Order: sequence, then C-alpha cells, then structure tokens
Amino acid sequence: MEFPSVLWPRQILKMPNETFQKSPDFLVDLRLERVIKAIIGSKREYNLDPFYYTPLRDVETIYYRQEVMKDLENDELLSHIQNFAEKMLVVHRYMKMIEELDYEYNKKGWFLEAVLMYCKTVNDLAFDLNGCELKSRGMLNFRDYVNAYIHSEEFQEMIHKATKIKEALSKIKYCVIIGHGGKVSVKRYSGESDYSIDLEKTFSKFEYGERCEDYIFEMRERYGMSHVEAKILEFVIRLYPEPFNMLKRFCETYTYDNFMDEAILTFEREIQFYVAYLEFISSFKRSGLPFCYPEVADDKFLNVHDGFDMALAYSSLGQKKIVLNDFFLKDSERIIVVTGPNQGGKTTFARMFGQIHYFASLGLPVSARKARVFLFDRIFTHFEREEDIQNLRSKLEDDLIRIHGILNAASSKSIIILNEIFSSTTLHDGIVLSKKIMERILELDCLCVWVTFIDELSKMGDKVVSMVGTVDYRDPTVRTFRIVRKPANGLAYAISLAEKYDLTYEKIKERVKK
Repeated sequence: MEFPSVLWPRQILKMPNETFQKSPDFLVDLRLERVIKAIIGSKREYNLDPFYYTPLRDVETIYYRQEVMKDLENDELLSHIQNFAEKMLVVHRYMKMIEELDYEYNKKGWFLEAVLMYCKTVNDLAFDLNGCELKSRGMLNFRDYVNAYIHSEEFQEMIHKATKIKEALSKIKYCVIIGHGGKVSVKRYSGESDYSIDLEKTFSKFEYGERCEDYIFEMRERYGMSHVEAKILEFVIRLYPEPFNMLKRFCETYTYDNFMDEAILTFEREIQFYVAYLEFISSFKRSGLPFCYPEVADDKFLNVHDGFDMALAYSSLGQKKIVLNDFFLKDSERIIVVTGPNQGGKTTFARMFGQIHYFASLGLPVSARKARVFLFDRIFTHFEREEDIQNLRSKLEDDLIRIHGILNAASSKSIIILNEIFSSTTLHDGIVLSKKIMERILELDCLCVWVTFIDELSKMGDKVVSMVGTVDYRDPTVRTFRIVRKPANGLAYAISLAEKYDLTYEKIKERVKK
C-alpha cells in the first residue's frame, strides 16, 4: 500500500533538499525563533525543528496541511491522537529501558510487553479513527493505511504470537523455597498454601493506629533484576522450558528495530507538528485572539484583517491588551512604508507582516481574523543589531554590506522587511541611500515593509503605500499602536529627534523650572 504522510501529498514524499537544519536568521529578527522554541519545546523527542524551519514552496502542500489541521480542531480526534502519542511514548520508553537491562530473559520479557503495547496502541488508534468524521486527504489516507495494516497477515501473526506467549508465561506457577543458610531452591507449584496471607494475619496487631506516625513512602518502581532474581528465573526456565523457548523464537523473528511499522512511526512524529501548534495557540484563542486559515496565492494582492504579533502576544499574554492591525495591497502596490512616532507599534507591525506570511507558508493557521497572503520564495530582514566589538566595520558600513547582500539574493517572489536602517547617519545621507535602495526594490517588484522616519520614501510612486502609527487625538504623546493607511505627516522624524535630544515640551519645561 502507498506510504501515507500527513505533511506531504502522495506525490511529495520527501522534504525539500533545502530543509533548514537550524533557525534561519530572519526568524530572530521576526522574534519567531523563541515562539517556535516554545511550540516544540515540550515535544523534543519528535525532532520537529526541520518541519518548522522549512517554508513550503507550493500551494497544494499548504492546503493539504490546512485540511489536516482543520480535522484536528475536532476535540474528540485531537484527544485520540494525544492518547495514541502517550501510549507510543510508553513503547519507546520500554525499548530504551531494555538497552539498560543486564539479563537476557529480562530483556526478552520487556520486549514482549513493548510489542503487546504497540499492537494494542495501533488497534486502538484504528478504532478511534474509524469513529471520527475525517475530511482531510492526509487523515483519510492514513486511516485507510492503518486499517489495512492491522488486518494484514504480518500484523495479525505478530499479535497472535505475542498474546499466546503472554498467556503461556502468565500460567507459570512455581515455589521458591528458602532453606537453612539461605539456600534457595525452585520447584513447580503443587497447591501449597500462600504464607503471605498467614503472615498478614499474624502481624495485623502491629498495624498503625491513628496516633502513630506514618513511615510509608513510595518506592521507585524497578524494571531490572537482581542477580538473585535472575538465578531464580534461570531455575524457572528449566522447569518450564517451552514458554521461554517460544519467547526466544519470537525475539529472533521480531527484532527491536523492525517490529514497528515505518508508516506508523512517521505518523507518530508528523502529527505532532499539528498537535504542538494547536496546543500552543489554544491559550491565545481562550484570551479572544483570532486565528484563521489564510488564502495563499501566487499573486501579490494582500489582505489581512485583525492581525497581531505572536511573539508580543506570547510574552504579554494576560498582562496587557493586544492591539490588532489591518493591511492590504492591491493592483501594482508592493511596498508598505511605515512611519510614525517612536514606540508606536511600527516594528511590531513589520514583525506581524513577516510572521503571518511565514506561518502561512507552513500550512498553519495565522494570527489574524482573515488573511490573504503571498507565497514567497525567501524572507529577508534587516533589523538593527547590537554592535559586535569583533567587527571593525562602522555601523553604516555594516548596514550597507547587509542590505547589499539582501538585494543581490532577493527575487520578485521575495519578501523584504527593513526596520530603521541608516539610523546612524545624517538625515541627508539617510535619504539619499534609502532612495537608492528603494529604487532597487521597486525594480525587483518584490513585497517589502519598510519602517522608517524618512517620509519621502512613502512618496516614490504608485507601488508604494504609506501607513502611519497613530496617536491619541486628545494627547499626541499617547500611542494607540494602530497602524493605518494614510499619508506620512512629516512629524515622525521631528518627534524622534526631539525625544532623542530631550527637546520635547515636557523636557524643556522641566529644564526651565530648574
């Protein structure tokens, strides 16, 4: 039967060769690195990093994943998947434990338990999936596969043999006789009395009363054997050789690395890509923040309603209200120039733009009420960084080298996000350099968000639109953190300079009083 995947359509069975092995640099600027670490942090055993660091390049796979995610929004199905994951972790824990055991039949016994747990887990999963209404191609394909698998001759034979051996072993009864000098012998059980019952009766008068101090404590569960227990087991095997011969043959047929089906193991890992994200965003949803399944297209008509910065929301959830923002691009519009007062939400807006596009490219819901986004090839960011004392270049030189690399690597399908570049130079030089870069971006015809204090950039043609961080109309010093479409008002640079050099009205008043 064809190998199923809940991440990739049937014709795409391998991840792209350019799979990221580590967090891309732009995720640091977008503050998504810490968000992704939080998403996958509790599921390290599944190695989800490559899935979260590999943006998709085709719309079909994006919608394929959206279908699976919509299925998993069914609480009943999600609960079944979480139960499956918990049971499979027990199987893996058994297998890891076996590696640490010393005695042969102790290992074989736990291997039998691992096989039985695996078979029960897969059977339960098939039963649960058959009871759920599935709509996604990924989940339907997997359900068909798991149903065929549990009814296959190989699976039925394995579970039949394991069950038969377990029953045979459970019927073994023996007596351990401890003689003088600590000599231990083992014989078949012949109906002898159980002395533990008599012992309990004898010592019952020493049970704790209500006023006695309780010395009961939990003992750590042991899975291994002492050398004495191993010797007793050796005697038991001599008394009942056939069940243990069956166990030995079973372990020769089904080895530690081949008894679990590859497709089941792949599903176990891949499905956690969705579960991790759903568990992460559940707290956002409970607080009233919106998420949606975006429309992803090859054209550059964008429309996002009530979007927000996930990194900011994650760090301040429950502490302060998150402001939602909109943006759209139509016709020939490609570049959003964002101006406005400092600390007014401009950088947050730019990060939101990148975050929404990135998570959309993974096939996941995005942080907005409604979204239509572009299928990009790469995201490039240029945010201010702390100066590196090992780097002998000036800040301006470093800015120029970084932006030069971006412009050389970007294509018409790229997204460029620039935040306050050339802040270390004069206004005149900043305008000249910024206009040159803007001309190059316009030639590329790529999407761009540019946060700047230079209003002139917002007036460089029909491809450029202006958005401005707004303030309270009653008090211009109060930021609303709303970014709206309107012409740059020419005050952003003046205000930022006044704040930088303590020349605001309030600061001047303070100095006059002194």
